[in-house]
Amino acid sequence: MAAELVTGTFIKTPAPHVVELLALAGMDFGIVDAEHGPFDRTNADTMMIAGRAAGLPLYVRTPDDAAATLLWALDIGAAGLVVPHVDTETQARKVVQRARFDGGERGFSNSARWGRYGTTGIAEAIGIGDECEILAQIESAEAVANVEAIAAVEGIAALVIGRADLALSMGLTDLDHPDVLDGTRRSIAAARSAGKDAVVVVGAARGARDFVEMGANRIVVASDQAFVRTAAKQAVAGVAELAGKEPVK
Repeated sequence: MAAELVTGTFIKTPAPHVVELLALAGMDFGIVDAEHGPFDRTNADTMMIAGRAAGLPLYVRTPDDAAATLLWALDIGAAGLVVPHVDTETQARKVVQRARFDGGERGFSNSARWGRYGTTGIAEAIGIGDECEILAQIESAEAVANVEAIAAVEGIAALVIGRADLALSMGLTDLDHPDVLDGTRRSIAAARSAGKDAVVVVGAARGARDFVEMGANRIVVASDQAFVRTAAKQAVAGVAELAGKEPVK
């Protein structure tokens, strides 16, 4: 993905219609959340079909970094992997190794979607497979301490700063605490200095300004669930106002 400022969101609902709607809304990418959402290989596979039909690149946030987990997300044709809790350079290198053919240990079968259902030769398929982006989530104090080394790992395309888990790892609950912001700033700087993209998750677009000024160039705004909830609350509040009622808190 290009280094210019782009917008995506988490997808937490296993329904292909969501992918179509997000594409129509102009999203640049979506992240199918198999870490915190109800996704298995089957329904994530369906989402990939929708993403390709709608022209919306879909990443998969995996529940872990096990080789088998990364493999199924790659085989269904994800544009990239968002791997949670990458805390060390060693772990980042292992993730890349598990997700790559060239110099790696990814199991090969071009019969899956990524290999165009067996219509590609081995060399072409390997080239296609190794184009998949690997995004490492930085979401602990340990990860921040190692962030420059993680960012420097060849094959890591971007760092995703998870401020909620980062705060919790510091014994905090405030995402805007100075220590969390310092960790976020350092992680963004490490990514951009290494020529990698910096991804920040925000609850609303207006919260992205400071992070863009820090150098973030991929902004993940909320989720499909949050968009539905927010729009629904606005509708309820609007009608309640007409009726002279108090809006739902």
